[in-house]
Amino acid sequence: QVQLVESGGGLVQPGGSLRLSCAASRSIFSANVMAWYRQAPGKERELVAGITRLTSTNYADSVKGRFTISKDHAKNTMYLQMNSLKPEDTAVYYCHANMYGLGEYWGQGTLVTVSE
Repeated sequence: QVQLVESGGGLVQPGGSLRLSCAASRSIFSANVMAWYRQAPGKERELVAGITRLTSTNYADSVKGRFTISKDHAKNTMYLQMNSLKPEDTAVYYCHANMYGLGEYWGQGTLVTVSE
């Protein structure tokens, strides 16, 4: 079993920044892929950004150039640096991990609200 705990969400003004963290209960070195998803009210959950075991990354078109995904194996933590935030970025952000030999896991989510 793997527990994923997100943190760092909150209320921010348009144009502001936040950094989300996803702390894993065990080593993320063997994670095939880790990713951030988000779900806005009334919408389906969507992929925001992903990072592979070899640190290749991919981003949704809507966040390219504004968001950066990264991970720190020593801290068993994945991050999402979000800059130039827009109201349409408002959503619950979820951490996801595909762990080699263990399966897939989700965090409980952290709310990001971008508003004046």
